[in-house]
Amino acid sequence: MILPIVAYGDPVLRKAGKNIDKDYPELTTLISNMWETMYNANGVGLAAPQIGLPIRLFLVDTTPFSEDEDLNEEEQKALNGFKKVFINAKITDETGKEWPFNEGCLSIPDVREDVVRKETVHITYQDENFKEHLETYEGLLARVIQHEYDHIEGVLFTDKLSSLKKRLLKGRLANISKGKIRVDYRMKFPNIKKGR
Repeated sequence: MILPIVAYGDPVLRKAGKNIDKDYPELTTLISNMWETMYNANGVGLAAPQIGLPIRLFLVDTTPFSEDEDLNEEEQKALNGFKKVFINAKITDETGKEWPFNEGCLSIPDVREDVVRKETVHITYQDENFKEHLETYEGLLARVIQHEYDHIEGVLFTDKLSSLKKRLLKGRLANISKGKIRVDYRMKFPNIKKGR
């Protein structure tokens, strides 16, 4: 089932998610619905807060990035078919040099900005079977994971922009929260006026 994606301005996007266990109600269905919702919106990642749930769950499928001709063969290979569910994730370290990359977000449609992040991420998490993992990712894979991880911490990519950029985006972000934007996927807007 395709779920509506929560738009910028909804308080759920500002909450740090709570850990869940294997008894979380209908978790398999939820994960399945999240995949369907993400693919329907042409995303490469989706976090539970983006569908209104303040829990520590996100998923990633970087396959669409693997077709980027600017990447070397090794990077394309790493991205192709990388599809994972992250539950109760915790980033233990971010290392390497910082690099900018143009990011967007399904909760903030039509806004894309360069965000600086470290190139390597070390993360612990459980998969959908609650098996524990400790893994290290680099480059674009690390970035997608960092972006989705931020969501379960109540952080948006726009928080990482300079104060000037934030001021320039203020009106556009306000319009998104009011539903004054055209999107081709289901969304839920926090500040939409009733009776429109």
